[in-house]
Amino acid sequence: MAKKIAVVTDSNSGITQAQAKEYGIYVLPMPFMINEETFYEDITLTQEQFYQRLSENADVITSQPSPEAVMDLWDEILKTHDEIVHIPMSSGLSGSCQSALMLAEDYDGKVQVVNNQRISVTQRQSAFDALALVEQGKDAAQIRQILEEDKFNSSIYIMLDTLYYLKKGGRITPAAAALGTILRLKPVLQIQGEKLDAFAKARTVSQGKSIMINAIRNDMEKRFGGARADNIWLQIAYTYDLAAAEQLKAEVLEAFPGFDVHVDPLSLSVACHIGPGALAVACCKRLKPIER
Repeated sequence: MAKKIAVVTDSNSGITQAQAKEYGIYVLPMPFMINEETFYEDITLTQEQFYQRLSENADVITSQPSPEAVMDLWDEILKTHDEIVHIPMSSGLSGSCQSALMLAEDYDGKVQVVNNQRISVTQRQSAFDALALVEQGKDAAQIRQILEEDKFNSSIYIMLDTLYYLKKGGRITPAAAALGTILRLKPVLQIQGEKLDAFAKARTVSQGKSIMINAIRNDMEKRFGGARADNIWLQIAYTYDLAAAEQLKAEVLEAFPGFDVHVDPLSLSVACHIGPGALAVACCKRLKPIER
C-alpha cells in the first residue's frame, strides 16, 4: 500500500492559505516583526497592510517560524499521514531551512526537508513538483532527492524600483544607493541557487525588462535545454503593482509566444528587502515524469 505523504512549504512560496486548501498543500506562515509586534503572513497580515506599514516607514523585520510552530504543524499532519516533504525557502536567504533540518532529526526519517534553494514562484513550483511526485508513487526521501538534484534548474531576475530598502537593510552601502537614486538607475538582481546578487543596471524600466527577458531566454537555451513551453515553467512576480506585472506579462508573452505565464506577488519576506514596485521574471525547467 502506498504511503500517505504530505507536502509542506512556507508562505514565501506565494501560496496563500486559501490556495493551500485547494491544492492539498500545507503552508507555514512566515512571521514578521513590525514595530516589535508579531504578524503572520496571510493570517494576521495582508499584502495591503504590509505595504501600508512599509510606506509609513515602520520598522519591519522578517523572522523564521518558531521551532514550536514547525513541530506543531508536523505533529498534526503525521496524525493522518505517514511522511512529510517540507520545502522551506532557500537556505541562502534564511535560517529557516537549517532550523527545519535540525528539527527533522527527531522524526526518524518521516520528515524530509528539501534544501533546493528556491524562493517565491520557483519555490511554489517545487511544491507542485512534489505533489506530482507523490502521485507518481514516490516516497518522501525519493522526492527530496529528486528536488535537490533539480535545484539549479531555476532562475529569477528582479528589477527594483528603488534602492532605499536594500540600503535600509544594510544590503548595499548608502553611497551606492545615493548614486543609483541620483542616476535613476533600475538595478536588476538575480537569484541563482543560494544568493541574491547584482546582475545589471538599467537606465529605464523598459531597458530593465529587456535585460530580464534576454537573461531568461539565455538561461532557457544554454542551461535548461531549450526555450519551449513543454520544457519550461515561466513566471512573473512583483511587489505591490499588479498593473505593472500584467504589462510585463504581455511583453513576456510577446517574447515567448505559446507559453503559460504564471503571475504572483513576491512573498513579503523578499518584499521587505526590496520594497514596492519591483518586477521579476523567473523560470524553472519542467520535471520530466520519472519512471517507477
